Amino acid sequence: MKTTTALFDFSKKINYKNELLAGFTVAMTMIPESLSFAILAGLSPLTGLYAAFMMGLVTAVFGGRPGMVSGGAGATIVVLIALIKSHGVEYLFATVVLAGIFQLLVGVFKWGKFVRLIPQPVMYGFLNGLAVIIFMAQVEQFKIINENGITGWLQGTALYVMLGLTLLTIAIVYFFPKITKVVPASLVAILIVFGIVVGFGIHTKTVADIASISGTLPSFHIPDLPFSLETLQIIFPYALVMAGVGLIESLLTLSMVDEITNTKGNTNRESVAQGLANMTNGFFGGMGGCAMVAQTLVNLNAGSRTRLSGIIASVTILVIILIGAPFIERIPMAALVGVMMMVAISTFQWVSIRIVNKMPKSDIFVGITVALITIILHNLALAVLVGVIISALVFAWDNAKRIRARKHTDENGVKYYEILGPLFFGSVTAFVDKFDPVNDPDQVVIDFKESRIVDMSAIDALDKLSKKYTEQQKTLHLKHLSEDCRKMLKNAEAVIEVNIQDDPTYKVMPEK
Repeated sequence: MKTTTALFDFSKKINYKNELLAGFTVAMTMIPESLSFAILAGLSPLTGLYAAFMMGLVTAVFGGRPGMVSGGAGATIVVLIALIKSHGVEYLFATVVLAGIFQLLVGVFKWGKFVRLIPQPVMYGFLNGLAVIIFMAQVEQFKIINENGITGWLQGTALYVMLGLTLLTIAIVYFFPKITKVVPASLVAILIVFGIVVGFGIHTKTVADIASISGTLPSFHIPDLPFSLETLQIIFPYALVMAGVGLIESLLTLSMVDEITNTKGNTNRESVAQGLANMTNGFFGGMGGCAMVAQTLVNLNAGSRTRLSGIIASVTILVIILIGAPFIERIPMAALVGVMMMVAISTFQWVSIRIVNKMPKSDIFVGITVALITIILHNLALAVLVGVIISALVFAWDNAKRIRARKHTDENGVKYYEILGPLFFGSVTAFVDKFDPVNDPDQVVIDFKESRIVDMSAIDALDKLSKKYTEQQKTLHLKHLSEDCRKMLKNAEAVIEVNIQDDPTYKVMPEK
């Protein structure tokens, strides 16, 4: 296994031109998104740029998937907006550190594989809800605070100018890729709108109106807040949600890259890298983040397949922070709003609408529920958790209905019940209803060759059923039953007949 510090695999030929251009392109696409999400959360734009730099660098070096790009993503910052508004930026930094610790532990204990339990309808709902949140947040940028501190909508010329520039940005982002994809459309849109505003002297809302950017290196800073149990109670739920959302998006992005490149990434190593990156963010003034789907696709489409492009992108962002602050402060907010609206539109899973008439009703319900929880509560982790639970219950119900019993009686008068389908908590009621202890003959055989005993509810049902036959002075034989189940039924009064040669051994309960 390669060490975590091995940046390149010299056994493979590296196209340095592709890696260099991919890195520059990714940096240009990350800047407007990081700025927009920071402003969306009420943070200094520099906080977003720091996150893009640190998340990108740490995950590029230590991550489990070459070619993946991480930065100050909206999925993670959206869940922290309420905390920032109620407690301030210092609590944000502490939360990001704690979230990083949680993610690190997930990697250390090798829990990253559980991301595969998230069904597709849950992801549709998650991404659609996130898209709506991002879009509606951009609408808020059409508000302004007057001299009396009252927030209101832009009026008259100011409104028309910002609306016009926003629509122009959207049009450029949409149509420019049809001309060429060599230069990122979002970057072109920002530069064109910036040129129009400066060239014609148009007065409109800029980044400088939101906050000033001082182009300095990030410095080490321990979050300035009380180190108490009360503080932990405040940040703990937010950190848990952020860690969950960040890992879900990062590991799903990793799976996507695996499919595109036909290679295999390391989910646990990526979890550790995400944790380290967020901990670094919390101590160096970044807003934290996770893997970024759009930027990762840009990176792969530009031909990158190694860690080099991610490192170049991060260093490029740092250079822009140090010497490009005066330029960034003059960027019109309309340009960033337009870019983010297009990000929201591309994030929305339009395919989920096209195939809605082909999806099971349960999947439609799951997707809508997850989206509504995401939109209303801004709690993406809760939305995903609820979606997974509903999907699991639907799966359990569907499998519970599949329990079947073929019945026949042989020439000796012995009645056979051949069970088909899994026997578990959801199917035990239907299973028991298939038997007739009062009218059955003296000898009854239940054959589990086509069935599996899944849980304690199933074993308990077998135990009770065997006792019912015993009460009727009849003998129940359980055939092709697993060894573990036989041990757990040792106190039952049934006579257990087992075909040792054909019996599977699948662990229902751990051995003592």
